[in-house]
Amino acid sequence: QVHLVESGGGLVQPGGSLTLSCLAPERTAGLYVMDWYRQAPAKEREWVATITSGGRTTYAPSVLGRFTVSRDYAKTTMFLHMNSLKPEDTAIYYCSGGPWPSGQGTQVTVSS
Repeated sequence: QVHLVESGGGLVQPGGSLTLSCLAPERTAGLYVMDWYRQAPAKEREWVATITSGGRTTYAPSVLGRFTVSRDYAKTTMFLHMNSLKPEDTAIYYCSGGPWPSGQGTQVTVSS
């Protein structure tokens, strides 16, 4: 089944940075609103950020000022640039949007 593919996660120290990617299977991804979500162990899924087809962005209060969502020119890839990472940012990060289901997510672990 064709789906979105998240990548870029890893282990990072508090205060560090990571950039996540979400690859869509078709260039029509540029027509859709795309979102990032995350889910920490034993917690509900949490919305993180949204980017519209026109590039307008919105963020959850918990990441505002630290995370930036963007898209590439071809609109097939969405990014989540994460700075000043905190242990509470530890979660599996998923992207969603368009007609495609999310992938398996990418694990982000913030720990010293």
